[in-house]
Amino acid sequence: MASSNRGIQIGSAWYQTKINLRPQHRGVHLVTEEILRQIPELYQFSVGLCHIQILHTSASLALNESWDPDVRDDMEMMLNKIIPEGLEYRHNCEGPDDMPAHVKACFLGSSLSIPITDGKLALGTWQGIQHVAL
Repeated sequence: MASSNRGIQIGSAWYQTKINLRPQHRGVHLVTEEILRQIPELYQFSVGLCHIQILHTSASLALNESWDPDVRDDMEMMLNKIIPEGLEYRHNCEGPDDMPAHVKACFLGSSLSIPITDGKLALGTWQGIQHVAL
């Protein structure tokens, strides 16, 4: 029986960098291309894992529909409906939208891990990375 080494890598390589996303107004913003422009080293990896983290307590990253902008608008609408402003939050010193933003960030999360295949993010046909500015 013949065996194949396809998909097996001997040794390992790591690369870490800090990137900056443009400041965004509140909402859900597609940032896949903005991120890829800042990590050209990604194309050197035939197999790997790209881990992206946002260092903010009232913003999140999401992997979702990238083609129809209505999806992003609907996501924002649903997040605001599920976690509304105007409740009697104890933490309110930064305004009425601050505590709901922290709660939304906890639900969505601050990081994504996306496989790398042949130097590209292994995203589904319609998937994109979204910066959720809460």
